[in-house]
Amino acid sequence: MLQQLRTKNWYVTLTNWEYWPWYIANIPVFGFVLWFAFKARKLFFFSAVNPAIETGGVLGESKIDILSAIPAAYVPLTLFFKRETSFEAVIQEMGKNNLEFPVVAKPNVGERGFLVSKIESSATLKNYMEENKVDFLIQEFVPGPLEMSILHYLPPGQQKGKTTSICIKNFLEVTGDGVSNVRSLMLQNPRAKLQVERFESEFPDVLFEIPPKGKSVLLEPIGNHCRGTTFLSGNHLIDNAVTAVFDDVMAQMKDIHYGRFDLRCTTVEALRQGQFKVMEFNGIAAEPAHIYDPSIPVSKKYRIIYEHWRFIYDLYLQQKARGKKPMTFAEAMESYRKYSAYKKAALKD
Repeated sequence: MLQQLRTKNWYVTLTNWEYWPWYIANIPVFGFVLWFAFKARKLFFFSAVNPAIETGGVLGESKIDILSAIPAAYVPLTLFFKRETSFEAVIQEMGKNNLEFPVVAKPNVGERGFLVSKIESSATLKNYMEENKVDFLIQEFVPGPLEMSILHYLPPGQQKGKTTSICIKNFLEVTGDGVSNVRSLMLQNPRAKLQVERFESEFPDVLFEIPPKGKSVLLEPIGNHCRGTTFLSGNHLIDNAVTAVFDDVMAQMKDIHYGRFDLRCTTVEALRQGQFKVMEFNGIAAEPAHIYDPSIPVSKKYRIIYEHWRFIYDLYLQQKARGKKPMTFAEAMESYRKYSAYKKAALKD
């Protein structure tokens, strides 16, 4: 009976911190932020850490603006389009830049995999544009095979910072037995089972395919834990070489001192040599993603998050000493208003 209980979706969700609703999982985090805000005597102290990013990277920031701040050698070819751009104009611009399918489409503003999709063809792209009326990016698809999220900070005016988190992403997949279809295989896997309803809506044809015995089928190419990707701690990979690479990258990012690089590379050694492509960079709101490793106890996850907010507070003090000021309450409310209106319109469309 206990075994049957463990297969229930609600049980999997309840017993795995990564699936808790964000507003529940972050209750202690709100307390951490308020504590450091009290110490700083500034509610939005964190916004001074990354002056080049709207709100410091908490909400509403432009992906294309942030990618433009990263040295070009580390960024895959990325094209920005306004929501009113015609499909024909997008295809034409892709042709001018020799950007071929598959590509990744994503909104210019958004988080946690919001409206991110791998686009395999022009027909799929046309459907994406018709369904999502937002400013968006078309980005070169970087095959990897390794996808990582690396959190790093570099204090202002200093040459050496600290890499505090490396997360290795294992994409959602199932292995065929030669008899069962993909849907049946997903139902046998607690993590994949949570994605069945989404697949029934988005990829119904895939569910009825019967993979050959022993063949692995990649179900989700987007590395987001909300889409079934397993996040594993790669902190054992942190060394002087990795830290030096990200010190160099962040030193070239004007007025940005803290954040997480979501990237792909071929090998760990390639990472150490600076051979990787950054798909996205997330600022203050970026979590040290290795905490989503299922083997890390919940209490330790919160200790790690607290430690990172202490890093942010220390960076704020250094920025304050340099004359950098956080956003005002009025500015924060305006950013929130714009972002809320944007999300409402995007979901409505």
